[in-house]
Amino acid sequence: MVYEVLLVAYLIVALLLIGFVLIQQGKGADMGASFGSGGSNTVFGSGGSGNFMTRTTAILAGLFFFISLTLGAMTANRESAEDEWDNLEVPAAVEAPVQAPADMDVPVMDSPAVDAATTNDIPTGDAPQAEITEGDVPKSDDSDVPN
Repeated sequence: MVYEVLLVAYLIVALLLIGFVLIQQGKGADMGASFGSGGSNTVFGSGGSGNFMTRTTAILAGLFFFISLTLGAMTANRESAEDEWDNLEVPAAVEAPVQAPADMDVPVMDSPAVDAATTNDIPTGDAPQAEITEGDVPKSDDSDVPN
């Protein structure tokens, strides 16, 4: 329950943080800075005191980091579901053969006592053979072939 609440809070804080960062105006983005005036000669521009937007952004960033660390600590202690690929030495489960429905049009043969001649892929000699005559095969020229 706490984990889910933290996830929702994490999402809301992340979206608010993105929104506040995008809304803020840059330090040198005022009208005078573009013409060379305004701001002191500091490296990062004139600092000044932080306004509402910068303080809110800092608070949201702190919440974001805190919730991130909390969710990471909670997730590290959880046991993950066992992956099927972890133990490859165990054979896969054998599936049961699928039973054909009774209203099937094609009959299914269940008996293994089928004649061996019908299941053999080698022709038995009943097929007509092509006759090759001497004129069909070109003669080879033995003079070109090295020994």
